Amino acid sequence: MPVSRRRLLLAVAAVPWLARAQSAPLLVEGQPFERRVVVAGAELRLNGTGVRAVAWFKGYAAGLYLTRRAATAAAAVAMPGPKRLQMRMLQEVPAAEFVKAFNKGMVRNAGDAEVERLVTRMAAFEALIQQTGTVRPGDVVDLDYAPGLGTLYSFNGRQRGEAIAGEDFYAVLLRSFVGDHPYDKKLRAGLLGGA
Repeated sequence: MPVSRRRLLLAVAAVPWLARAQSAPLLVEGQPFERRVVVAGAELRLNGTGVRAVAWFKGYAAGLYLTRRAATAAAAVAMPGPKRLQMRMLQEVPAAEFVKAFNKGMVRNAGDAEVERLVTRMAAFEALIQQTGTVRPGDVVDLDYAPGLGTLYSFNGRQRGEAIAGEDFYAVLLRSFVGDHPYDKKLRAGLLGGA
């Protein structure tokens, strides 16, 4: 069989395998991240993934979903339409630790006036987190932005409470992960499509 025909047959045989590989979830620390999800009726694509870690302690793997690619925090935050930040837990963590980290991230990534505007909504969001209780390895937290509704908090696929109104709230929440003062610089790089 001529070499060019053999290459063609190999290429044709590889097409189904490549299609399956591109649609299979991406595994990060053993946690599956779908490559596409639907939020508020829009298809979002996995922009990037990363792991929140302090030294050897790995808290969670995270994935950022957007309507199109974003390589910078400014582009991700300003992008119109739905968004999702998904966290897949790698450790057992009490709700109080989540609340502490959430407050720290929001305050570090918002000015004083912005925090003042958000304080009531931050308290409502904290209450949703507190209701979750302790998270365990394998638990999934989705932080979605749905235009017209606001920030939706879901735990293991079930929405908890009401939406937290305002695009400004989700913007600061997202900046906590990918902004100038993120929870973790390596996590930020991964969520923005870096290594």
